Amino acid sequence: MGFLEKLKNGLGKTKNALMGQIHGILRNFVRVDEDFLDELEETLICADVGVETSEEIIGRLREKIKDDRLKSREDVEAALREIVTSLIGEGEPLKLDTVPSVILVTGVNGAGKTTSVGKIANLLRAGGKRVAVAAADTFRAAAIDQLAVWCERAGADLIKQSEGSDPAAVVYDAANYVRNRGYDVLIVDTAGRLHNKKNLMNELSKINRVIDRELPGCSRENLLVLDATTGQNAVIQAKEFGQVSDLTGIVLNKLDGTAKGGIILSIKGEVGVPVKFVGVGEKIDDMQPFDAEEFVEALFEQ
Repeated sequence: MGFLEKLKNGLGKTKNALMGQIHGILRNFVRVDEDFLDELEETLICADVGVETSEEIIGRLREKIKDDRLKSREDVEAALREIVTSLIGEGEPLKLDTVPSVILVTGVNGAGKTTSVGKIANLLRAGGKRVAVAAADTFRAAAIDQLAVWCERAGADLIKQSEGSDPAAVVYDAANYVRNRGYDVLIVDTAGRLHNKKNLMNELSKINRVIDRELPGCSRENLLVLDATTGQNAVIQAKEFGQVSDLTGIVLNKLDGTAKGGIILSIKGEVGVPVKFVGVGEKIDDMQPFDAEEFVEALFEQ
């Protein structure tokens, strides 16, 4: 099964919650009026698109009604598809222009951060990159062992210390390891904590200082892993992490297990960070770079 088919299957619950309701509204379509727009806005909010983004979608649709004089069900659906596509924005590829480049991965425990590291490493390895992974999540029990399993599956080398070690020390070892051995990419798996923003900021600052000192001028990606099943809470997490880390991209996981995939419509607009990867399963090849066109096709397909 190709990834587009996996995406279509994975978005089944979101399609039922969002597009199923929208198609129901359109089937009863008589004319585009304020009652119609109110019902559509309520549907979007209930599908975890978010209040702010739902209001923007309805506002843009209202303008199109004025400008384009939408009259048929097909006109309205085409306008909605165009608006959704523009809100999501194009996926942006990783910027890995130097040897080595660094990908710093953050996210709360349970979001699928460690598995995402393995899946991204697998994608890079498939593209011919030499990849090493730094096990800088040294506080969660069994985190290093879990990461070792995923690195083995991906064919990536793991740099680690004992549980409870200083994460910055792990990154120091890893930075020297990849620089001296000519690796293309170093992926850093960080601790998944958000309960104390100050501690998280201090830890990330130490890690960043080590990277800047040991790998000056390297290309950097700071990815945040989010669990789509948490709905609008994922957007809140992204805003929180954005205050302590200069995020360059989002990894949206577990789209296959939720009816709340509508949050992808609000992430770019409310957080200002592009979705770079989407995950629709537990297997190592169940994650791919985000393709807005594929996503909208999978979402709107009847």
